[in-house]
Amino acid sequence: MLRALPAPIGAAAAAAAGGVLELRSGDRRSVVEENLRHVLGPGVGPEELARSVRRAFASYGRYWADAASLDPRDRHPFACGLTVDGVEHLRAAHRAGKGAVVALPHLGSWEIGAVWAAEQGFPLTTVAEPVEPPELFAWLVSEREALGMRVLPLGASAVTELLAVLRRGGFVALLADRDVAGDGVEVELFGARTTIPGGPAALSLRSGAPLVPVAIYLERGGAHRIVVRPPIPAERAGRMRADVARLSQRLAHELEVLVRLAPEQWHVFQPNWPATPPRLASHRASGAPGAPEASEASEASEAPEAQ
Repeated sequence: MLRALPAPIGAAAAAAAGGVLELRSGDRRSVVEENLRHVLGPGVGPEELARSVRRAFASYGRYWADAASLDPRDRHPFACGLTVDGVEHLRAAHRAGKGAVVALPHLGSWEIGAVWAAEQGFPLTTVAEPVEPPELFAWLVSEREALGMRVLPLGASAVTELLAVLRRGGFVALLADRDVAGDGVEVELFGARTTIPGGPAALSLRSGAPLVPVAIYLERGGAHRIVVRPPIPAERAGRMRADVARLSQRLAHELEVLVRLAPEQWHVFQPNWPATPPRLASHRASGAPGAPEASEASEASEAPEAQ
């Protein structure tokens, strides 16, 4: 239905649906409020915070509209406009033949970025956790693969396959700002201690591919903007565990930069800091079924070191 509707109407309907979700989910609204309080800082006033929360739910609705309306048969997927800042970093990694670990926050419409990357000649490989029912997961995978990305199911062989992609000079994309499994690396994020997945840093160190922070933003009028930050080199300095922690902290600082550009588009609707009250910490479900969660590759930091 969204593919049949004019884009502005579909986006408006999705934003309204996000507003309904906010009204019907008081606990989840409290979680978003607490997360945004970390981002916006202690000086944020109640009105500004409430406005940012409303915008977060509306942009989440638009994210789903973007994902659902992307049509593999569309020859002009960026008709509403797309700008890219920092594309030279990805092109340099492509020329070097080392590929890159593309680390993204839950922000904007990452599928748009995947379509663009495929068009540029460096398609993305990612990992997705299966969702129920299996038919839904199969549909999500087929839709994303039709858009130009490769989706690996979560499993014992996922890390091995991701490393093989990187060593062939390919690109791996992982969401990197939320520790879904609860076994991530401790970092400082927006001035408070929390954990993020260690998978992106571990894959980078084991493969030699740089770690490239990227975010995709929703713009006015249906347009999108991709921001590519300078790469974090895969430099070994000591033991693997210590290097993963060091690289993950550098990534956390880059994620802060990306999220601060549009806090209301940060779609983290689950507690992201340990101090969150237990009542709210029970909300652990993923915000996007089949999304490329970096925690699914976190076991790479525990695997034998690459020679």
